[in-house]
Amino acid sequence: MSEQQLIEEILNGKTYLFAQIVEENQTNVSGLCYKLCGNRLDIDEVTQQVFVELYTALPRFRNESKLSTFIYKITLNVVSKMLSREKRVLPRESTDLVFERKSEDRNIEESIIYDEKITQLQNAIQKLKEDQRTAIVLYTFEEKSYNEIAADMGWSLAKVESLIFRAKNNLRKMLVK
Repeated sequence: MSEQQLIEEILNGKTYLFAQIVEENQTNVSGLCYKLCGNRLDIDEVTQQVFVELYTALPRFRNESKLSTFIYKITLNVVSKMLSREKRVLPRESTDLVFERKSEDRNIEESIIYDEKITQLQNAIQKLKEDQRTAIVLYTFEEKSYNEIAADMGWSLAKVESLIFRAKNNLRKMLVK
């Protein structure tokens, strides 16, 4: 069943099929929520709210983009709303972004230095303004193109380029200290 057919079936009363959308997208939504807000919010709660909002927004989906793009937009909006509602400030020493090790062949000293640099980068990313953090996370960790980010966020391509440029410069400044 195609994405469009699945959505039509759900909208025509077969609401049990919504579970298929949740199952196919839950890992990506949880991962994006985690990357955007670290440990500031309960990721399970945020993820659940994304799917609640998706369910209510499904009639507005026009098949002009992929469903995953629509879900990304909703996820970004939910995270933004929940962060502003909570008005929490992330502790500077914790971000919990996950970075993979390039090599398991490091000696202990190299591993300590690597871990320290990763922690500094994680903390720096969380200090960025929300729009810069969103753009750099989508670009770097979600491996979205500038065009995809522009479409997902409803931003112009120039704005995405500017945000990523500023985010990289700000990260560079923070990490040089």
